[in-house]
Amino acid sequence: MKKWIVIVVIAGMLSWVVYDFASSKGEEAVDTAGESVEVSSENGGEDIDSEKEVGLSQGDEAPDFELETLDGESVSLSDFRGEKVMVNFWATWCPPCRAEMPDMQDFHEDYDDAVILSVNLRETENSDRNVEEFLDEYGITFDVLSDEDSSVGNTYGAQALPTSYLINTDGTIDNKAVGPLNYDSMVQSFDEMD
Repeated sequence: MKKWIVIVVIAGMLSWVVYDFASSKGEEAVDTAGESVEVSSENGGEDIDSEKEVGLSQGDEAPDFELETLDGESVSLSDFRGEKVMVNFWATWCPPCRAEMPDMQDFHEDYDDAVILSVNLRETENSDRNVEEFLDEYGITFDVLSDEDSSVGNTYGAQALPTSYLINTDGTIDNKAVGPLNYDSMVQSFDEMD
């Protein structure tokens, strides 16, 4: 009898996962507040960007977001349209993030044709001081954005850290990397981007 209950519960859970996955594949995207929004292309082709599907797959338009730097400056992903962008989600307590940061700093210093939007998932941190000490320890000079409530991280599905999205000059997703990137992979990825 207990086996049947377990089997029914597992079957129910699998059914929910399949339903949830299938329903998320429709004509909708997620805005920065985490809510579903309809993607419309009913403008007669006047604006090419609005015809791209907003999503997280290769070729989709990357969801726009606006966050503040640690200095309080407001930054949007769309501010960098026309440039190659890496959006990197990380936290100070994450060992792979620590391993990746020196290479990211070297890449930032060496590669003029790249923008790094380093998004710290602030609500996962013990304190703001941890972030400041981390950046000082690694000599980070690129801007770090603060995702106070992890809403942007959730929009981008950044559950495993670090997670990076490489975004082409037209605002579409070129590639996604889960786990740390090294210097050579960053250079190769940016060289292959549009």
